[in-house]
Amino acid sequence: MVSSAELHRRRGAAVARGVGSVISSYVDTASGGTIVDVEGREWIDFAAGIAVTSVGNSAPRVVEAVRAQVERFTHTCFMVAPYESYVAVCEQLNALTPGTFEKRSALFNSGAEAVENAVKVARHATGRQAVVVFDHAYHGRTNLTMALTAKNMPYKHRFGPFAGEIHRLPMSYPLRDGGLSGAEAAARALDLVDKQVGAENVAAVLIEPIQGEGGFVVPAAGFLPALREWATAAGAVLVADEIQTGFCRTGDWFACDHEGVVPDLVTLAKGIAGGLPLAAVTGRAELMDAVHVGGLGGTYGGNPIACAAALASIETMRELDLSAAARRIGSVLTDRLHAVAARDPRIAEVRGRGAMLAVELVRPGTLVPDPAAASAVSAACHAAGLLTLTCGTYGNVLRFLPPLVISDDELARGLDILDAAFG
Repeated sequence: MVSSAELHRRRGAAVARGVGSVISSYVDTASGGTIVDVEGREWIDFAAGIAVTSVGNSAPRVVEAVRAQVERFTHTCFMVAPYESYVAVCEQLNALTPGTFEKRSALFNSGAEAVENAVKVARHATGRQAVVVFDHAYHGRTNLTMALTAKNMPYKHRFGPFAGEIHRLPMSYPLRDGGLSGAEAAARALDLVDKQVGAENVAAVLIEPIQGEGGFVVPAAGFLPALREWATAAGAVLVADEIQTGFCRTGDWFACDHEGVVPDLVTLAKGIAGGLPLAAVTGRAELMDAVHVGGLGGTYGGNPIACAAALASIETMRELDLSAAARRIGSVLTDRLHAVAARDPRIAEVRGRGAMLAVELVRPGTLVPDPAAASAVSAACHAAGLLTLTCGTYGNVLRFLPPLVISDDELARGLDILDAAFG
């Protein structure tokens, strides 16, 4: 079999340099909580394809469903010749997402597409243009979603000009907020909207209930409910970007559920389909149905193979109770991470929910970000066979997103490697 070194040489001659990778080993197989490279080396997976393979790689139900669908047909385009699985996925999403009101869904390919279409729906339904987003946010790499994303490098650098009518507010970031409560942080942000934008001009307030690429920032309790209250009073659409937090990742089906916040629209992707490309916007029927026929869609949106995978993934999540699994994984991770933090002054905070956890690294005794330490620890993990990711506006956050089907032994071995990497 070809080596990783040879594949890396071929990559350099064939793949655009702007496409990066975390490790230089090339994958041969993956299942459960492990990845095996082409040279037979096993990696414990604390990345899950960036929160995608929550049901595990090549999950049995997903494999069976995909194989059966490929044998029937691979593509017709739902906008040309529709099929049942698209409808069935929408029915599942309407039932699972927060809120008991009547809902509609539309399917797309990626999280960025879902966010773009949520903005389209909000603008069309309200007749307004302004979109409110938050510091440290990440919403995608397309032109509109780059404008919505906060971080310049590597996501926005020299790719402008960007879409207009995007207004950024300070996020509730408890570690760096100087003790502000959620309500106080929300008041600080919303005061800027009233002064600088005008509530009557806001089409949508777009927020990740727990920020992903921005550093797994969990807003203080009360922040999200205050945004919900303001959006209702202002006639604006509250859009929850649950692309990384959704589908059992935080210990419930969706992160909004933790504070009982019910958004008007939810954007979904990543963990929805067991590794196949699928995304969705789900929300209030009167908003989703406000758009004219033909205004939403896309050639591959809701591809039948991806829909089959999504239905199998959702069935697996229910059968294995992966929300409970996420809480159990989170408990084990939290205990170990706090034990490391107790002896390592570089760790300023352990944060997250369920199986979406992170540590923020700083120079000891300060809140000055230490991205070099985060990179060094992550590199030590990689050298020892644990796949980890960094993130954060300052590049100083180590994040952990194991598959929700990871075994107790795999989790323990991964944490042993992580513990040693800090040492």
